[in-house]
Amino acid sequence: MRQRFLNRINFTDIALGIIGALLVGLIVVGSFKTISAGQYTLRQWLDFVVFGIAQGSIYALIALGYTLVYGILRMINFAHSEVFMSGAFTAYFAADAMAKAGFLRSNPFVAILILFAISMITSVFIGVLVERIAYRPLRRAPRLVPLITAIGASFFLQYTFKGLYGDQFKAYPEVAALKGNYTWGDFNITKIQVVVILSAALLMLGLYLYVQYTKAGKAMRAVSEDKDVAALMGINVDAIIVRTFVIGAALAGAAGILYAITFRQVNFFMGFIPGIKAFTAAVLGGIGNIPGAMLGGIFLGLFESVGPILFLDGLNVPAPYQLKDVIAFTMLVLVLLFRPSGILGERLSRGKA
Repeated sequence: MRQRFLNRINFTDIALGIIGALLVGLIVVGSFKTISAGQYTLRQWLDFVVFGIAQGSIYALIALGYTLVYGILRMINFAHSEVFMSGAFTAYFAADAMAKAGFLRSNPFVAILILFAISMITSVFIGVLVERIAYRPLRRAPRLVPLITAIGASFFLQYTFKGLYGDQFKAYPEVAALKGNYTWGDFNITKIQVVVILSAALLMLGLYLYVQYTKAGKAMRAVSEDKDVAALMGINVDAIIVRTFVIGAALAGAAGILYAITFRQVNFFMGFIPGIKAFTAAVLGGIGNIPGAMLGGIFLGLFESVGPILFLDGLNVPAPYQLKDVIAFTMLVLVLLFRPSGILGERLSRGKA
């Protein structure tokens, strides 16, 4: 038994174990020193957590698009970040027009609903267009071919929108009704964060109920299991795939508005970083797993918000928050070291692909 265990250990396993142990050690030491120093109050830590949940909620909505498409087609739709960008960028012009006309101030609730509708419709249109033109003809091709096509579609959409809308950053108008905070003792949350968290939670809950308890959701799960068998059972596979792209794109469009009212800037390249983070969230949660994508997004947002201060401030690292991307991807490395299939992904035995 002992000899068999030793035979299974190789240099790569040892190296990965050492790297993982060093990373965990740095996290533990840094966290202990930061907390011991007492530089941050409970209210500040709560602010970090709330911001992380709000940011993670946006990542989770985008990540659902990646995980839905992967669950159905077993491919990574790298053009999904541009689907996210297209909705928010297009809705900017409606937001600007409503702000100049005074409608955004006098009827903020209706105005925001209009922005959501424009963003989601635009994203759905782009998402379905990409599926129909770029992916459907390659459905039976080797996996590498649609992957390369997805990267090409991503660049095509980026520079198409650059040509249509320009390469300058556009500042989203401020929504006066969303200014201000809610405070209860040491707990403080902005109105925008409330809108982001509640909107994302409702959308994610709606998706989960749709997939689990509706006839169309059961058909989606059947196609995910085996497209050929699902077709033999009378399920229109093409229609289900299109529906999957529609749902993922609609969620990305909603995330685009939540991102825009939070950070108040859009441009043709705005989808790249959130898209990479959302893909990371999907992998963290277990790619192809809907609750995993939700959990992975929140997990990543929290670590991005809390991690730089908690892990690095005690180690006297200058400007730790500038290293938030390093922290985020380090967490991905740690999770994949100890659970390669992600937090809620299925465990794969050795020898399985």
